[in-house]
Amino acid sequence: MAKKSDTSSASGKTKTVDAALEGIIDRKIEKIAPASSSKGEINIESKLKALYGLQQIDSKIDKIRIVRGELPMEVSDLEDEIIGLQTRVNKYTDEVNSLEDEIVKKKLSIKESKELTKKYEGQQNKVKNNREYDSLSKEIEFQTLEIQLLDKHIKEFNADIAMKNITIEESTKKLNDKNKDLKVKKEELDDIIAETEKEETYLLKHSSSAADIVDDRLLTAYKRIRDNARNGLAVVKVERDACGGCFNKIPPQRQLDIRQRKKIIVCEHCGRILVDPEINQN
Repeated sequence: MAKKSDTSSASGKTKTVDAALEGIIDRKIEKIAPASSSKGEINIESKLKALYGLQQIDSKIDKIRIVRGELPMEVSDLEDEIIGLQTRVNKYTDEVNSLEDEIVKKKLSIKESKELTKKYEGQQNKVKNNREYDSLSKEIEFQTLEIQLLDKHIKEFNADIAMKNITIEESTKKLNDKNKDLKVKKEELDDIIAETEKEETYLLKHSSSAADIVDDRLLTAYKRIRDNARNGLAVVKVERDACGGCFNKIPPQRQLDIRQRKKIIVCEHCGRILVDPEINQN
């Protein structure tokens, strides 16, 4: 009964934590996401607010993913390297097995040649003329050379096997080390994902809602600018009379047009969409 109570208590705590996290995220979203999500008749000011809200949400998602750093790529590279090493080990193992089979065949051939030699030597003792004797001598000589050739092949195969076994041993050691590294990095990545997954899921949902307000043409332009921008910023404020993305000066008349929020204005230097500093205050 005590165990059941503990389990129920733990489950209650988890739900409380989840609810608290949802509340925190929702409060963050309220500050940056537009209130409406309709694509009906919407003026330029609302589009700019929606775009800026979308940018803030996407930037938060970017920050979450930056925390993961190079780990996803490192995990992927390690997995590819492990596959390559395992393929190499399997290939050399198959070659060693094939060589060992050949050695067995060569040894059987040596045994057959020795038996033939012994047989011909016995027949030599019973021959009645020199011609038969010379013929058997040639057969014995041939079998002797055959045995020497087979022995040579066996030595070459054994040397090849020794070299391949060294490669297998080295590759297996490296494979084991890479598997250990992969396990550590996967655990690290899983921990980071577990910590940020819930917030990222919420942000992605609200990013989609914010994107619904913006018309397709403008949304396509926003995504294209984000893809080309090093920091993922497609919509920036005018700060200290300059573009918040590339920091080039904005002419006073252009700043006035931006503050009026009557048309979409982009930076003539970097192509980012410009909004006034008070865009999300009213």
